[in-house]
Amino acid sequence: MLSSLLFIGTNEIIIIVVLALLLFGGKKIPELMRGLGRGVKEFKEGQKEETPETKSTSSNENTSNPQMIVLYL
Repeated sequence: MLSSLLFIGTNEIIIIVVLALLLFGGKKIPELMRGLGRGVKEFKEGQKEETPETKSTSSNENTSNPQMIVLYL
């Protein structure tokens, strides 16, 4: 059943595009796509970056808390 839902034909794509045009209008769709593209770009950049807080907590995780060191021993 799931495999039949994954395949979208040409007719379905045309219906989806027409419905999107009716709901949002021709001027709003490019703005929506632009915003979506910016969001995806920022998300990918955020995944690549490692903040200084993350670096310091991950490198000093075991040494900053003596109780954790005792648990590991």
